[in-house]
Amino acid sequence: MRLYAKLVALAVAGCAVIAPLAAQEADDPELIFKKTTVWRMLSPDAKLATYALDDPLVEGVACHFTVPEIGGWTGWAGFAEERSEASLSCKQIGPITFKGKFAQGDDVYRMRRSMFFKKFHISRGCDAKRNVLVYLSYTDKLIEGSPQNSTTTVAVMPWGSLPAPKCGDFLE
Repeated sequence: MRLYAKLVALAVAGCAVIAPLAAQEADDPELIFKKTTVWRMLSPDAKLATYALDDPLVEGVACHFTVPEIGGWTGWAGFAEERSEASLSCKQIGPITFKGKFAQGDDVYRMRRSMFFKKFHISRGCDAKRNVLVYLSYTDKLIEGSPQNSTTTVAVMPWGSLPAPKCGDFLE
């Protein structure tokens, strides 16, 4: 009976650690689809997950990114450290309006990629000379990050009869 009580306590403690990782916030990206990359008979498959994300500060820009999801029971339970590879594409989808000022390299989005130490980032910058928004995706880790990254750009263009704003005017 004591062993059973210890197992239950361990399971409850594990859920207390994992639950905040699974909680979704209002600004979480929208899952578009997943594709299996490694099929496993008795545990969850490894997958590529593709998401859509609207830039919260720049209206009229949408980003799509794909990140790998580790399969197996450790991946399912949230104990496996996710891989660092990711792809990113951002496009102008309407008239661009800036909701406020931003600094070069500000995070647009952050996602945990391991239980404690690894995070995936999408950051935004402005090439004022060319009037282009620059988006960078990368992962960091408490001790050592990954050099793997992806960059995409969005030329700030007029939309219909609306003139194009200058992204440099909104830099802090």
